[in-house]
Amino acid sequence: MKIKKTWDKVSYNSFLEYLKSIGEEKTKAFNSRIIDTKYEMIGIKTPVIKSLVKEIAKSDIYSFLECVGCTYYEEVLVHGLILSYIKDCDVFLDYFNKFIILIDNWALCDTCINSYKIMKKNDLSNKASSLIYSNNEFLARVGYVMFLDHYLDDDHINDIIHLSMIPSEYYYVNMAIAWLLSCCFIEYKDFVLDLLKSNVLSPFVQNKTISKIRDSYKVSKEDKELIKSFKI
Repeated sequence: MKIKKTWDKVSYNSFLEYLKSIGEEKTKAFNSRIIDTKYEMIGIKTPVIKSLVKEIAKSDIYSFLECVGCTYYEEVLVHGLILSYIKDCDVFLDYFNKFIILIDNWALCDTCINSYKIMKKNDLSNKASSLIYSNNEFLARVGYVMFLDHYLDDDHINDIIHLSMIPSEYYYVNMAIAWLLSCCFIEYKDFVLDLLKSNVLSPFVQNKTISKIRDSYKVSKEDKELIKSFKI
């Protein structure tokens, strides 16, 4: 598809028609099985979407963002990924806040948050922390994934340990906590061991964290054996 330099509703609708024309039933069926979303699925593989986003980024992305809608899963994914090309942090946050309320599944969350390199250049951990306290399942997951992708370091490990103890009733939040702690174990083993020993985590998070640590090829056999004793 030929990308316009600037966007309007006509060119954006043409873009949507193009997306629908390249959808694959096999991909749609697979994605529909693993992604629970309210958005209609077209069936386009993520690498293809990312290639399209690179082309869109050569145009006026702000006129694109003025036109973007939220009917299709892939459409919302493009919306989220194009934000990674915004260089100004204040401008990014403005668009980011509008985008994250559209997230209703793990794939949109994880794929988009990982792409935001601006989060490494600017410490937005306070933003991540505030999202974690949200009653919205996927806003809270966004916060944990921000720590996982961009702030898993010496400056933030104490915050991560504290925030991981916040109880949640949501499956995808608890899965994110377990994922985050299992990654922390590789660099900050003692912090995570102390947490597991304290039994302050919910049984689900505790056991899922242990499971994910034991699945990691970066963890020694000795440590994998050690943490089995902390299973609830």
